[in-house]
Amino acid sequence: MIFKFVRQIAAGLSNVATTHPFVIAPLTISIASLIATGSVLGLRSLGGLQQLELMIHDSMVRLQREHPPNPRLLIVEITEKDIQEQQRWPIDDAVVAQLIQKLQTYHPKVIGLDIYRDIPQGTGFQQLQQQFRADNVIGITKIGDSEDIGVRPPIALPPERVGFNDFPLDPDGIVRRNLLIANTDTQILYSFSLRLALNYLAGQNIFPEASKINPDYLQLKNTVFFPLDENSGAYQNIDASGYQILLKYRIASSIAQKVSLTQVLKGEIDPALVRGKVVLIGATARSARDFFLTPYGATNKEKALTSGVEIHAQSVNQILNAVLDGRRLFWFWQEWAEVLWITGWALVGGILGWYLRHPILLSGASTLAIGVLGGSSLSLFLCQSCWIPIAAPTMALVATGGIVVAYQAYKAQRQQQIVMTLLGQNTSPEIATALWKSRDRLIKSGKLPGQRLIATMLFTDVKNFSTISEQMPPEFLLDWLNEYLEAITHEVKLHQGIINKFTGDGLLAVFGVPVTRHTVEEIAEDARNAVSCALAMGDRLSELNQVWQERGLPSIEMRVGIFTGTVVVGSLGGKDRLEYGVIGDSVNIASRLESYAKERQSEICRILIAHDTLVYIQSEFAVESWGPVALKGKHQVVEVYRVLGHQTKFVAPVIQETQIT
Repeated sequence: MIFKFVRQIAAGLSNVATTHPFVIAPLTISIASLIATGSVLGLRSLGGLQQLELMIHDSMVRLQREHPPNPRLLIVEITEKDIQEQQRWPIDDAVVAQLIQKLQTYHPKVIGLDIYRDIPQGTGFQQLQQQFRADNVIGITKIGDSEDIGVRPPIALPPERVGFNDFPLDPDGIVRRNLLIANTDTQILYSFSLRLALNYLAGQNIFPEASKINPDYLQLKNTVFFPLDENSGAYQNIDASGYQILLKYRIASSIAQKVSLTQVLKGEIDPALVRGKVVLIGATARSARDFFLTPYGATNKEKALTSGVEIHAQSVNQILNAVLDGRRLFWFWQEWAEVLWITGWALVGGILGWYLRHPILLSGASTLAIGVLGGSSLSLFLCQSCWIPIAAPTMALVATGGIVVAYQAYKAQRQQQIVMTLLGQNTSPEIATALWKSRDRLIKSGKLPGQRLIATMLFTDVKNFSTISEQMPPEFLLDWLNEYLEAITHEVKLHQGIINKFTGDGLLAVFGVPVTRHTVEEIAEDARNAVSCALAMGDRLSELNQVWQERGLPSIEMRVGIFTGTVVVGSLGGKDRLEYGVIGDSVNIASRLESYAKERQSEICRILIAHDTLVYIQSEFAVESWGPVALKGKHQVVEVYRVLGHQTKFVAPVIQETQIT
């Protein structure tokens, strides 16, 4: 259906092109870009490009340069070795209490415990409750969903020191978004990472406030956290409930320094690593099964899983860097700007497809354009934290270029069909090539416009054809005649002529059309081609006669008349039927030369020319003068010559320059 629609549009554009040639290029490009943009936007709105855009997003994330670990953060990881040493998982409350107590001696700013403590674990429950009374300890809960009732907050921790540790997952299971605030039926919950960041910022007198831009937006100091909507960036119809932002990842190995549980318990760490820091405690052991896919693991899901505590550290790092260091959060264009962006690249594709018709040039320019598109998008992403579509404009660029190229091909095919129809498909390859290169000048309103030029006409006829035709059955006659016409037609094409029409047992060939000859040398070349063609026809006829005699078919003789002069050429007929016409007195003279003195024939192929042709060929061909002749229907006499053959030595003639009109 789409192909049919494009063909209909192409046909309409072809009609416009004939009457408004200066409008066709911008009109074609505009229509093609609208079709491509509309299709891409439709596919995009249905989510068809979301996964591709997310994959590109992940690739750009992995291209970020590595930063040194954030000096405000420390991760106390519970490794597989730590679990083996403790001989159980989850680890006892007593061990957790001892860990927090040990860290508190180093004066951290805030301690975040990314381990569920909703029920007592082993021994030491009372000691853990005692540690939870410190106002810088943050615990976790789980919101849950319809199938998961969630996890209760840790016992002895007030709500303002509890955050949920849920991550919103994209359809491919990758964590790219940071859910800061969630709304339940009864309360508003803050995320674990937001609680940690707010506790740290409170020590610098930075507290949450309503933004002046929108009172529903969270603002910390000068940083406004613009929430994601369902179509932010390359997302389409995602679940944007709650208060979400796009998570700004850093390379996992550089997010924060790490120490192990055992190192802290044994006092084997530098107190400076803890003092004034945000300390996150969580499991990085694979057996704990607290791992998620991130953009860094999208290409290797088995080896590049990231622990939950490291993702929380990424989120805390993002908030603190934005508020304290002024680093940009991710931002996105408005929908109308993205539409303009996609449309603009669609127009680029259309322009390239229209003006660069050579496949290599078009491929190279398109590749360069896509490189500029990707490079500018990558630069905005890495330097300005702006996430804009890449796959959608790339598809629009390629699609528009494809539509324009398809239209150009359709237009070229249609023009070629017109040219070949007008010429009866009887041109030589060289003439066809010349015509095709001149098609824009030759074709107008589906016709070849009339033009006055000098050409050489060649008429042929079979001697006594009527008598022969009476002696043969019609079906044998037709096959025999076609064999003859095919042979002489081949010679016309071989000698750069075109077959204008068949006249039963003969034909009219023209040399020097439809591409206008501008010099005497070109006209002379046409005349020589015509005479050479006639001589070659005689040779072919001799060969055919021998074959026919062996098959019991009659042998024949032929006559040729050649004249060089002024004619008018162009399309003849109406809309439903056209043919390439050659009219003028020169055509009549060539015809009269062919039929003159039919009884005077001593060779298989008699060739008569007039003086008007002889002046162009006299040094190359041997001729016999028949003197001035009054041809039938002509008032003026014509100097007639019989062509005998090629001269043994060719001397280029000196021809008087004449004005060609």
